[in-house]
Order: sequence, then C-alpha cells, then structure tokens
Amino acid sequence: MSAADINVYDLVGIGFGPSNLALAIAIEEHNARCSRDEDRISALFLEKQDDFGWHRGMLFDDATMQVSFLKDLVTMRNPASDYSFVSYLHAHDRLADFINYKTMYPLRVEFHDYFRWAAARMRDVVRYSHTVTDVAPVTGGDFVDVIAATPDGVRTVRARNVSVAVGLESSLPPGVESSERVWHNLDILHRVAEFEVAAPQRFVVVGAGQSAAESVSFLHSRYPTAEICSVFFRYGYSPADDSNFANRIFDPKAVDVYYDAPADVKRMLFDYHRNTNYSVVDGELIQDLYRRQYAEGLQGRPRLRMLNASHVAELSPRPDGVRAVVEHLPTGDRESLEADAIVFATGYRPVDATRLLGAAGALCLRDDENLLRVGRDYRLQTDERLRAGLYLQGGTEHAHGMTATLLSASAVRSGEIVASVAASVADRPPAPPAADRPFALIGDR
Repeated sequence: MSAADINVYDLVGIGFGPSNLALAIAIEEHNARCSRDEDRISALFLEKQDDFGWHRGMLFDDATMQVSFLKDLVTMRNPASDYSFVSYLHAHDRLADFINYKTMYPLRVEFHDYFRWAAARMRDVVRYSHTVTDVAPVTGGDFVDVIAATPDGVRTVRARNVSVAVGLESSLPPGVESSERVWHNLDILHRVAEFEVAAPQRFVVVGAGQSAAESVSFLHSRYPTAEICSVFFRYGYSPADDSNFANRIFDPKAVDVYYDAPADVKRMLFDYHRNTNYSVVDGELIQDLYRRQYAEGLQGRPRLRMLNASHVAELSPRPDGVRAVVEHLPTGDRESLEADAIVFATGYRPVDATRLLGAAGALCLRDDENLLRVGRDYRLQTDERLRAGLYLQGGTEHAHGMTATLLSASAVRSGEIVASVAASVADRPPAPPAADRPFALIGDR
C-alpha cells in the first residue's frame, strides 16, 4: 500500500448525529475565519446509517422538544451563524409563522428536519454507510488509522484526532430481549406499522419518564379501541424541574464548575438535579394523560390504565403477542395481562467509547472507579505511546455533568473541541507512510 492510498485528516469523526454535525459546522466556520491554509482543519465524518437520522422511531407528530430552539447546533457558540434554527426557518419561509406560534419548544419533527437541512449542507465532509470497526494506532503514536466497513469494502483513513459521537443505545431490563412483540420505545414508530390492518387490543408500556409518557399518549391516540397499560415503579409520573434557576445546571459555565468540583460534590449536584432530566415528564403531558383517564372513568369506558408502584414480574413473548405478569409492589398482588406488544421505555446508556475505538481504546486511561479520564476539552487521556487526540462527545457525565449527553451543550462543546484541535494544527507532524503498521499493544513497553 502506498502513502497515496490513505487520506490523512486533522480530525475524523465517528458518527454523524447532532453532536458531530455541530462539530462539522464549527470546523467549517473556523476554517472560514483562517487567513492561512495551514491553520485550517481538515475533517471527515463517518456514519453507519445510509442518511442522516435522529431518533426517527420517536418522531411523533405532536411531540415537542424539551430544550429551547436557541440551544440548536450553533447559536450558543455563534449567534450570527447561518446554520441556526432561525436561519432554517427563514430559508423555509416559516420564520413569521414560528414567531406567531409563540413557543420556545419546536415540534420534534421540525427540529429533526432542521438537523437534516444542516446535515445536507455538510454532505461534502460526511460519508454515510461507513461502519467504523477499529481505530488502530500508527507507529510513532501521532496518528491513528480509522478503519470502516463500507458497501464497497474496507476503507482506511488516517487521522491526527478522532471525535467519537455515536449517541446512546437503548437499554432493556436484565433478562429482556427485543423481539417481534417486545420493543424498546426507540423503535415504536417502526414497529406499529404491522397493526395498520389488525386492530390491537392492548399495549403495555413500562417506564416513568418522558419517553414512556409520550409512548402511552401516542398509542392511546392512535388506537382508539385498545387498552393502554402504563407500568412504573413510582406512584405517579414526576414532573420535570424546568424552573429558571434549576435550568442553570445546563449553562456552559456550569460545566466549568462541575468539572473542577470534588468527586463527592459532583455526585451531590448530579443527585440533586436528576429531576431536571431523568425519569421525569413534561407537566403538560402529565395533565393531558390525567384528563384522558378522568374523562374515560366519567364515561364508564376506562381504556388508559396507570399500574403504579408496580413492575413486570414475568414476561412470556410469543410471535403474536406477549403475556406480562404485573406485580403491585405494596401489596404483592399480581395481574396477568395478554397484550399485543410491550414497550420498554427504560432509558438509554452511552455506547462504550473504548469498544468503538478498538485498539486505540486499550490505551485510554481510567480512574480508580474505572471511569475514563477526560480533559476539560473532552479529550481522553491516553497512554504516553498514543499522542493522537481522542475526543469524546457523550459518556462524560462523570466529568462534565449531565449536559454531556444532551443537545444543550452541543454548540459550545463543538467550539471547545475545535479550539483544542486548532491549537495543535500549526505543529502537525508529517504523515507517516501508509505501510506503517499499528504498534503492538502488549509487551511493547
């Protein structure tokens, strides 16, 4: 293999969801400000999907964002950017209509379309249908080879820095596996299509957070003859704390405070403010579901059931449905429910970055709690043998706080990563020959 066979980039992004999309835009805007070619950052992003998509399975027609439209891909970093949500509205001749809508929280389908609009404008720096299988350190430690499977075979690109931003993956309870009638809420819109002909009789939804409540609302509205059973540990849905002062936990300055705080203080702050984001529901949606249940009770046609303080004690999937045994925890009483499907809205977990980083992941350092060591600039700390930069977007809640997996921080975080990468651009080492092999990870000290 000759050196010409491998392209060398200052940064290669793994994944092209909102986080790396925001990073791609930040790089473009950085390059536009550079007067010298050597100060510009060359970048390429690799995405396993065939096209841009963000939580497509939860794009309900009436679901709204939980963050302000001002926390889009760019505004918190660069309010003058023409990649803002306001610029998107203007480009689609909807700015006046949105102003008259009088909301800070757009419909989720509209924000998804905004993302797609921005992603289409960045199409020259992204390669879809590229599934990264390994990130291999190159001899000398200043570069890594990002190896991806593509429809045309294996492709290798060489990088001085890598940004991992592959989002979250669905989390199911221990012992539960996804099947034809056992779903995670992320797939709900894809799965309900099979019921377009046959009218379902009952759905069970497990979970107490926003996704669970939205799934309950969607199924209850879409199937007017079906019973919807909502099962959760709590006595009732808990409202999200979106009050003015509590929301400051998502401010950019809060990341600085959190990062520098002692470990016990970090845990305290995280626990105090879990109710801003975790296992909580928008207050208006809670009221709407309560109104529906109350009206059905008044009319003698109860169809929306809240099985509170309960859990699924047994689950028996079948090709045409499921049998779920629900236990009421205070009394121990059990009820057997035959359902067309069960939806687990049981949250998400960060994808293991070291798994995606492959060989390079083995050189990432960890602390006493086995958590990845990560700098304020989101750069992972690595063994001295690896000097190429590895940046992590998501999965750094232990270091940066609860904004690490949220849209709230995307714009500012991307700017911080660009600044970190740009600081080393002027001192780029020359690219080694493509024939160099990754160095050994064992017995190489």
